[in-house]
Parts: sequence; structure tokens; C-alpha cells
Amino acid sequence: MASIGFTKNATAKAGSTIPEIGVGMLGYAFMGTAHSNAFKKIPYMIYPPAAIPKLIMVAGRNEAGVRAAAERFGYESYATDWRKLVKDDRVQLFDNGGPNDAHAAPCIAAARAGKHILCEKPLARNAKEAARMLNAVVKAGVVHAVAFNYRFVPAVRLIRNLITSGKLGQIYHFRAAYRQEWTMPHYGVPMNWRLRKRQSGSGALGDIGAHIIDLARYLVGEPRRIFGGTQTFIKRRPVAGTDRFGRVDVDDAFGSVVEFENGALGTIEATRFVPSQGYNRIKSMVEQRPDWCVSRQRAWGVPIPVFYGKESGEVYATPESFKKIEELALSSADGIDRWFDTPTEQLLPAGAKHPVTGETEFVHEKDILDVFKITKLDKVLTLCPDLDAALAKF
Repeated sequence: MASIGFTKNATAKAGSTIPEIGVGMLGYAFMGTAHSNAFKKIPYMIYPPAAIPKLIMVAGRNEAGVRAAAERFGYESYATDWRKLVKDDRVQLFDNGGPNDAHAAPCIAAARAGKHILCEKPLARNAKEAARMLNAVVKAGVVHAVAFNYRFVPAVRLIRNLITSGKLGQIYHFRAAYRQEWTMPHYGVPMNWRLRKRQSGSGALGDIGAHIIDLARYLVGEPRRIFGGTQTFIKRRPVAGTDRFGRVDVDDAFGSVVEFENGALGTIEATRFVPSQGYNRIKSMVEQRPDWCVSRQRAWGVPIPVFYGKESGEVYATPESFKKIEELALSSADGIDRWFDTPTEQLLPAGAKHPVTGETEFVHEKDILDVFKITKLDKVLTLCPDLDAALAKF
């Protein structure tokens, strides 16, 4: 196939020929759509790319749906049987975005066929299933990964760098919560695969808790002891299209206290029963030296790093402005619109200016990911446009 569009452009600017990697995608719904979109963006967003994804085949159970996905994203072919992905020699990377009960068998077969594996979380429905998958990829010698995408949020990478560099000193506490509301009673959610243990393996614990458990391990280290519990608030739900009810046998929420191997103490919780939080909300905090605090808030998909020195007076986003942002973005269903419609100067102290333009009004859809620094002395805002610049200020 002739090299056209972004493929040709990426190769030319990189100064050398960039190899292609054939992608086979299992699943075309929520995660399949997200991954397919990401593959198409890699050649120009991750630049220069290590390899250019070539979308070979997408597989799913519904032929009309998977055919539409293939046409939408530009896959060369589609299939209603994942085994065709495994057998296709053009596929080098097997990306599993299917339901949890479709993780083990396809990934193991793909590994045995010599294909690299990217699998959505949770990796498996239980530890025994996960061990079989790990053994298969290790034995096959293929590259393998679980899609814990929050590791790559800029604020998380910054905190990770601060910790590993020793700039934050010893870590004493870690707190993380992942909150959703979509299964609460007023939504009338019927039975679906996420509420059945034989298909999902777990509820909030594996679905959203897996993300923050991974962040705890990534930022703080391995756990030594764990104390925790789960709760299922609604134990029966209607079966769509019938007058019957099905039994919910997974957790709606979990909470835990964790002692890490390095001596740090943590709390980790996840729930699908917190109202007025937006669809996804993650709040996590890492605490270290008594005079510094670092936290990260994910509000409506926008990570906002917040750093402040309790004694030094140096502040990266003031608690007051952060509180205002939180109130605007999370107080109601239309909060995100009111947040973006609010002039930035209302969120920041008087006199705040953009360091380049000198303007007091800036579009915070673009600026909100920057790291803010405000001193108590002059109350003048400056922006650190990248992580290296932010790190240099510590």
C-alpha cells in the first residue's frame, strides 16, 4: 500500500523509514473505539513514532457493528471470530478490548501465535486466570502490557519523577478514590455483563479500582498487608426486555487500608454510588515531607496538578482557585460548560498574567494542564509550560 497522509508525513520528518506494526483489535465498542482512535493518532501525537500502526483487522460478535467499526476507523478487514485475528500473519499486535471474560483465551492463543499483547484492565476475572495469561506471554517471549492509561497522565508522570528523584523525600501516606454514579437506583440500570461475576469477575474493584491500585503500586510500591471489604447495594436488577430480575453478584463499592513495603500507609476505595461527581472522578494524594503536599484531581477527564508548600509559601495552583474550579466543574451535570465559560481571571488571584502574552484572560481549556506557580510575596502568576520546567523549580 502506498504511503500517504500522516504516514508519509511522519516518515519524512523523522528523517528515516519508520516501520509499520500490524494491529488486530478485539472489540469495537467503548474500549475498541478509544484504542482505534489512539492508534490513528500515534504517528503525529507520539512523534516521531517508534512504529506506525497499520489497522489490519477488527473483530466483534455483531457483524453489522464490527463492519461499521472497520469502515469508520479504516481497518482492512473485519471478523466475527477472534480466532481469525490470531491466525492472520499480518497481525503483529493483538489488542484485546473485549469484555473481561474474553481476555484470557484470546490473549493466550495470540501469545502462542507469537503476537505482542495489549490487554484492557482488569487483566482477568481472577488470579488463577491472570497467572495463566502471564505464563503464556512469558513463555512466548512477546511484549505484553495491561492498559493502565492513567500512568501516562502528565500530572502522574510529574509526581512519579518527583518521587523517584528523591525530591519529595520519604513517602508516608497514599490516598486514592475512584468514584462513579452510573449504577445508582435513579438511573434504573438493568442487568449487564459488568454486574455478573461469571463475565466480569468483580465490580467496582476490578472495573475502576484496578486503575488506582495500579497507581498506588506505580507511585509508592508493592503492598505488604491489605485490609478491606466490599459491598453490593442493589442485589437484584431488572433484565432488559423481560419482567424478570437478575442477581447482582459483584461489588458496587470497596474500601481498603494498605500497608506498603516501604512503610507507607494508604487508603484505596472505589464506588459506583457517589452522586453529583460527573461520570468519572479520581482523586489521589501522595504525602511526604511535612512541609510539602502533592495532590492530583481528575475532573471530567482533565488532570489538574496541585502543589503547595505549607511553610515556603510556594504554590502550584492555589487551594482557593482549585476549590473554585472543583465547584464549577463538579457541582452539576452542566458544570463542565460553566467551568469553560468562566473567565480564567475569576479562578485566579487579581493581577494574574500570562507570562508570554501578558494577557489577564486566557483560554483555560489550553492552560489548565500547565503548572501554576504563585508566590505569597507578589501574587503574580507564572506558567511552567512543561514538566521539565516544573521540576526545575523544586
